Amino acid sequence: MTESTNHSKTNFAGTYFERDAILRLDRLASIFAWISLIYYVVQVIVTLTSFILQVLRGFVVLPGFTDLAQQVLWIFQPALPGLWNFIGLQAVGKILLIFMDIEDNTRRAARK
Repeated sequence: MTESTNHSKTNFAGTYFERDAILRLDRLASIFAWISLIYYVVQVIVTLTSFILQVLRGFVVLPGFTDLAQQVLWIFQPALPGLWNFIGLQAVGKILLIFMDIEDNTRRAARK
């Protein structure tokens, strides 16, 4: 796909967006996806480290395996929405690029 720096309108009836705006939106979606993923990973690391330190210092006594499993699940549970945020924002960016390619291919087909 060739990039054009001029913002003149084409005669193609399906063009209703600015290519540069779509590319900026794709870049922003990618940046926010990575920020979201990093935030949730740091949150899990801090919570897990705090829990391990509490167990090692004797502040938390876990009488059985199910208690430990429940605590670990509660620690990793917030990471799932973070993962979905990352996947969703990455998908939005890629879908925008796919739609731009479809529009470009449609424009080329109309010229032939």
